[in-house]
Amino acid sequence: MSREEEILDGLYENTLEGNAAPVVELTNEALSLGMDPMVILFDALIPSLEEVGRLFEIGEYFVPEMLIAANAMSGAMKILQPLIAESGMEPLGTFVMGTVKGDIHDIGKNLCNVMLEGAGFNVIDLGVNVDPQKFVDAIREHKPNAVGMSAFLTTTMPMFIPTIEAITEAGFRDQVKILVGGAPVTQAYCEEVGADGYAPDANSCVRLTKQLLGLPV
Repeated sequence: MSREEEILDGLYENTLEGNAAPVVELTNEALSLGMDPMVILFDALIPSLEEVGRLFEIGEYFVPEMLIAANAMSGAMKILQPLIAESGMEPLGTFVMGTVKGDIHDIGKNLCNVMLEGAGFNVIDLGVNVDPQKFVDAIREHKPNAVGMSAFLTTTMPMFIPTIEAITEAGFRDQVKILVGGAPVTQAYCEEVGADGYAPDANSCVRLTKQLLGLPV
């Protein structure tokens, strides 16, 4: 096995196990050997995160394991993203993400962000406690394909309604797919507020986004 193959295997296994420091070290070594950032991403990091998602879906991984794996991958992504951008590779699309006004929870949102970035999306993270106008301004500025809204509390879920209304009144509703998620959110509530889709976890967020945008899943 060549050193390049060993590095790819190491990136896969260490991302899967959430070992952040070795992932960064191996990423830097791969680049020093002249390896293509796209090979690092598509032959090691993305397959590893897809396996994390599969393990989560079958109940072998839980949110803590997903978080440490996503954190491990995010270290590599910080190094690779500028290089990928320089290469001129077009992202799959742009995704604006935020936790709605009144809510400061961000673990689920951040996990979705890493998974979306790993899948090839350009993610604009608006952070937490995001009021409706900030979502509108971000859509106007970044022209995303999709918008994600997160709410962790039953008391903040209703903020989906004025946020979607603000997007509609600004004339952007037919230009973006709107996804909602968060601990108390359900498919029924998604339909009630007029969103396009509900994602119960980060893995399904990526899959649903691709489906809504007509991309291969």
